[in-house]
Amino acid sequence: MTAAENVCYTLINVPMDSEPPSEISLKNDLKGDVKLKTEALKKVIIMILNGEKLPGLLMTIIRFVLPLQDHTIKKLLLVFWEIVPKTTPDGRLLQEMILVCDAYRKDLQHPNEFIRGSTLRFLCKLKEAELLEPLMPAIRACLEHRHSYVRRNAVLAIYTIYRNFEHLIPDAPELIHDFLVNEKDASCKRNAFMMLIHADQDRALDYLSTCIDQVQTFGDILQLVIVELIYKVCHANPSERARFIRCIYNLLQSSSPAVKYEAAGTLVTLSSAPTAIKAAAQCYIDLIIKESDNNVKLIVLDRLIELKEHPSHERVLQDLVMDILRVLSTPDLEVRKKTLQLALDLVSSRNVEELVIVLKKEVIKTNNVTEHEDTDKYRQLLVRTLHSCSVRFPDMAANVIPVLMEFLSDNNEAAAADVLEFVREAIQRFDNLRPLIVEKMLEVFHSIKSVKIYRGALWILGEYCSTKEDIQSVMTEVRRSLGEIPIVESEIKKEAGELKPEEEVSVGPAQKLVTEMGTYATQSALSSSRPAKKEEDR
Repeated sequence: MTAAENVCYTLINVPMDSEPPSEISLKNDLKGDVKLKTEALKKVIIMILNGEKLPGLLMTIIRFVLPLQDHTIKKLLLVFWEIVPKTTPDGRLLQEMILVCDAYRKDLQHPNEFIRGSTLRFLCKLKEAELLEPLMPAIRACLEHRHSYVRRNAVLAIYTIYRNFEHLIPDAPELIHDFLVNEKDASCKRNAFMMLIHADQDRALDYLSTCIDQVQTFGDILQLVIVELIYKVCHANPSERARFIRCIYNLLQSSSPAVKYEAAGTLVTLSSAPTAIKAAAQCYIDLIIKESDNNVKLIVLDRLIELKEHPSHERVLQDLVMDILRVLSTPDLEVRKKTLQLALDLVSSRNVEELVIVLKKEVIKTNNVTEHEDTDKYRQLLVRTLHSCSVRFPDMAANVIPVLMEFLSDNNEAAAADVLEFVREAIQRFDNLRPLIVEKMLEVFHSIKSVKIYRGALWILGEYCSTKEDIQSVMTEVRRSLGEIPIVESEIKKEAGELKPEEEVSVGPAQKLVTEMGTYATQSALSSSRPAKKEEDR
């Protein structure tokens, strides 16, 4: 590899106010104590990463730093040997690297498992076959180490070397298969199985066939790899689906949410049978309910929505509408919004009644909970969903109207406006419901708080009250809302103390006047009438 082809790993900024150390000063520091060597090695790494050429330091580091057993030094050396140029300009391996290779052979036999494991991880990054060849016996021996950290990294090293330089270890798949059969640690088995998937899929399938009934007892990291293998095999060879689909069904019961999610997604791609779709959808619903992370809930909801888009799956999901509505127990507004939209898309004449009952309960709940920023917005969503249900299924309107009418007096004008819009559409569409709507409207008319809602309700009553009784009832309600007529007399009585507390009425807004001084003054109808009366008395 020429200098122009060297990989640029990363760049580390060096403050401009400090001069980079000279090669001579670095050499002196690299011959000092451990602390000086550590700091000097850090500076060397930074300079090489930033493009400096320091060929004169290679032998100094090999002689004075490489033999040290300090763990910090060893970690820094792994970075140094990864980035330092290891070949001459014509591509031949530097003679000095033979000494480095011997040092790492010793590290692969070191009694400390961290040093062995980190060295194995470092070997995954080497691209020089000449450096790796003398180390192969030591790497193989690490597969039998007592510590799982070493064995796990030995598998990774063997896989990487086999992928890049197959001639160095041609029997790697057989070696790892034998290792996998006897291994007990979950992380080691996962790495070994992952290698077989990519290096020798037939051996991976042979191993899976021998333990397919015990898959549920495996760790989640191994289960995820098994799901990946089944997905690949079944897509490449559809005839294998019957062989592995039961395993995927079993993994739907895994204790790991990640495994359940992947297994459900794989099951949907492998089978379009209603039982498979129902099992996957039920798994998704359980995940949404049990997971606390709202982002996870939204992701899984998207998978359910994708299932619904398939025409043959929609009928299956319609039977799960009530289960989907359990997601409304989540306080997050975005999750609730998606859930309500999904339920509305799936609702049919078979389950609309149950849906309306649940939504009515949810609406009532919003009145009983402590007011929250999202409570009003959630109530609006429920009102709009009930509105849509009533329009699509007119038979449900009679059940929905009495509940929603209560919200005309809601403090949240937006929610009340949604109810008013629904009432206006219902009274126009459904002639048979007009008496019921008028009756309920009259019941709540006096408790409406918003001027806009009051005006809309008054228009509906004026437009659709056609019988003498209804008109008389409207006039009675209007009179009840206005209070005693004329308003001025009732105000005089109130000030004089002649009006009983329960007979007190609200007076319209006071009039704003401009005084001679140009300032504003407020004047009520009473204050303008009484002086006039005194004038008449005179």
